[in-house]
This record gives sequence, structure tokens and C-alpha cells, in this order.
Amino acid sequence: MTDLAERRLKTVRDHMALECVNDWDGVIATFEHPRYEMYGPGTIFDGEEEVRGYFAASRTPFPDQSNEIIAIAHAGDTVLVEFWLMGTHLGPLKLPGGVAAPTGKNFRVRMAATFEFRPCSDKIICERPYFDQTAVLRALGLM
Repeated sequence: MTDLAERRLKTVRDHMALECVNDWDGVIATFEHPRYEMYGPGTIFDGEEEVRGYFAASRTPFPDQSNEIIAIAHAGDTVLVEFWLMGTHLGPLKLPGGVAAPTGKNFRVRMAATFEFRPCSDKIICERPYFDQTAVLRALGLM
């Protein structure tokens, strides 16, 4: 494995670990330009302000949200990660039809994400999580 591939894998591991402890400055520092493209709903958060807004909105219903890496690999200018996303529903959850009150229930769903890098760089330019939007709702008994 090349030094660049090793640095990219470390960047992604650090990025995901920093998300678990809500170190948003640290997460932002792993990016060249902060950007999330949510596969499924098609929502894009581009730039530091939008990405920080996403962090705040996603942690309101799940303040203890965390992840656990299952598998990680480097290919081309991309790092691929399969992981468990976990959390407890402790705050209001915005849904298309309204707001779900906290259930106090835990969820654990399997997800994947790609992290894109510019050639020769170890800074992320885009994270693309891939997930079943209904998996968390089913786990919480809201569907």
C-alpha cells in the first residue's frame, strides 16, 4: 500500500472517530472543502456552514450518534467504508409528515460511505453516505 493510501485511510478513520465525539472542528479539518452528498434523499450539504448545520440537525434527535467501522478499503481516489451507525432517539425527529417525539429507543443500522479525494491529496472533498432511509425509523418502531 502506498503512503498516500495509508494517509487517506487514516484521514477517514480520524474523520469517523471525530464524528463520534462531536468534534466538529476536527471533522471539518479532515476536508479540503466540506461536502456531504446524501445518497437516497439526494440532499447535498456544501461548504462549512451547511455541513455544520447538518451535524447540528442530525444530532438533535440522536445526540449520542456514533459509528463502528466494519470494513475499509482504498481504491483510486476513494476510500470505501462499511459501518454500523448507532444512536438513541432522545430528541425531536423531523419527518416529512411532522415531528416524532423521542422514543428513547436505540438503533443500529448497517451503512456504507465513500470518501472522495483529489489526486495526490489526503484531504476529503466529498463524503457520500449510502443508506436505507427507513432503516432507522423501522429500528425505532416509527414505521
